[in-house]
Amino acid sequence: MTIAEGSGKGHTDENFPVGSVLIAPRNRPVVLAFYRVARMADDVADKPGLPPEEKLRQLKLIETTLLGRSDAVPQAARLRQILADRRITLDHILDLLEAFRRDAVKSRYCDWDELMDYCRYSAAPVGRFMLDVHGQARSTWPANDALCAALQVINHLQDCGKDYRQIDRVYVPLDALAAAGVDVTVLAADRASPALHGVIAGLAARTAQLLLVSRGLAPALTDLRIAMEVGVIQAIAEDLVGRLRRRDPLSERVHLTPIEAMGAALRGVGIALGPRVAGRQSRLAPA
Repeated sequence: MTIAEGSGKGHTDENFPVGSVLIAPRNRPVVLAFYRVARMADDVADKPGLPPEEKLRQLKLIETTLLGRSDAVPQAARLRQILADRRITLDHILDLLEAFRRDAVKSRYCDWDELMDYCRYSAAPVGRFMLDVHGQARSTWPANDALCAALQVINHLQDCGKDYRQIDRVYVPLDALAAAGVDVTVLAADRASPALHGVIAGLAARTAQLLLVSRGLAPALTDLRIAMEVGVIQAIAEDLVGRLRRRDPLSERVHLTPIEAMGAALRGVGIALGPRVAGRQSRLAPA
């Protein structure tokens, strides 16, 4: 088999919305084509028992297909054509592949700055791609990058125990663990120790600062659909960060129930629409 068998996960299985109903029908095919290639590459990088050199070889096949030097990977060939038709750069998916190459060979992160550099490739390109699909200004990229980095860290914290036990990968910065007097082996426990809980809460607090930077993103977007999508994601992220400061991802699933997610979605729509409504009211108000 050319590419390792996938995990079976689809876009509805992710921790945050992918290709939701808020995405305009004309944009859904390109979003889902991007997702399928990203999911495939992620599955390669995370495949247990697959040697790093084989992971890199398979990721290279995806890259050469995207660049038009091969048609070895049909999903990548389809994405290449769709992006060309829409005149959207390949840079975002190529940047994402850099993150998966790192995952193939790297399993530890020394500090927060190193983790943020990883997020520049593992998370920011996804948001930048979505902004390009919706014709948004690149001046929105800094807020996007903050939101995407926050989403990535949230995911890392939610899955920190599973990632360590299943694939021996640790995104929790080693210097944060060392400062608490522990090492990565504490992630194998059934319940977080007080020291590890403090580390997770501290990282969640740093992530909350990223979300402060990103809160202006949804109101700044000119496309109402993507603005509401971003607002919903922002609200869900803020809720999850609050939970990660209090709860233990080793002994419980730190996720939202469907009802809680619905409430977060309504708050997210408010984040996107609130400034628009306020601005309209101020323009209509008598002088």
